[in-house]
Amino acid sequence: MESMKSRPEFREWTLRPLPSGDGDGGGAAVAPRCTTNSTATAFVLSTGGFTGNPFHDYTDVLIPAFITAHRFGGEVQFLVSSYKSWWMNKYIQIFQQMSRHDVVDVDADGDEVRCYRSAVVGPEFHRELGVDPTKTPSGYSVLDFRKMLRGAFGLDRATATPSGDRWDIRRRPRLLIISRRAARGRAFMNERAMADMAASLGFDVRVGEPDASTDTSKFARLVNSCDVMVGVHGAGLTNMVFLPAGAVLVQVVPYGKLEWLARNTFAEPSSAMEIHYLEYAVQLDETTLSEQYPADHPVLRDPMAIHKQGWEALKTTYLDKQNVRPHLGRLKNTFLQALKLLPHDKETMN
Repeated sequence: MESMKSRPEFREWTLRPLPSGDGDGGGAAVAPRCTTNSTATAFVLSTGGFTGNPFHDYTDVLIPAFITAHRFGGEVQFLVSSYKSWWMNKYIQIFQQMSRHDVVDVDADGDEVRCYRSAVVGPEFHRELGVDPTKTPSGYSVLDFRKMLRGAFGLDRATATPSGDRWDIRRRPRLLIISRRAARGRAFMNERAMADMAASLGFDVRVGEPDASTDTSKFARLVNSCDVMVGVHGAGLTNMVFLPAGAVLVQVVPYGKLEWLARNTFAEPSSAMEIHYLEYAVQLDETTLSEQYPADHPVLRDPMAIHKQGWEALKTTYLDKQNVRPHLGRLKNTFLQALKLLPHDKETMN
């Protein structure tokens, strides 16, 4: 991911208490007259930083906003700094689930003086793509966040449905391949062959390539219709938040000793979301890096030497420049594992 970049810029806000009384006699400042009064709680929130990358959209903003706002039962108003209209339009359904009030671009609020009985400045963060229920007022969790997402985007499936006859198109388990363009790095170079192999196992295969222009509602419905989602480590796997409970996430980990990164970002959150997790680690003969560097180069023979050069060197080498070509035989075994993890009707189980 990109969470180890240099620190992003945020607008600074200052909280300044006003003296009580009308200010007569002592020269004390008088509170400005309210132009708007609200019984809601004000929630000052920034959408600056790394937003635009789905992993950071959810980890840094949306889930922390849910953690903080859920306790107010909709009686909260978001005052958003570093407001990006394209970003807010992408996720407005989520904010409408969390609040009964309009979202305010607070940086462009002009001379408006908004008065609230209480205010929260900044969201509460627990972990990557997660909620710690022991730290929430009533024990709500990431499952409640996922329930809210289903309401926001009209998702039908709370749980993966049992699969039936592998050749019954109406009940075949659906597998989604998260696609990437080769120029971006971490693309499947044998994507068509992967899809054909998965179809031979009885999967109804779909391929999707989410990007900044993707309709969030439409893609959320596609993901929610699937039982298995597979992709190379990257922001696209954040769409796991839309998978039904009992579905399977298959994370393909690029070559370069990146298992720690895969674990922190998607492996650990999956359990709390009630999603099965499988991992496919790319080997040396499955990476395009073996075509870019001589066999004795440290990039191939000593990845930890590249790690020691810092995040930018690691990211450029193993995330930006690498595409993968998984062995169909090895990947087939992983897909068969995924099939076994899915729910089945008792009468169809052998």
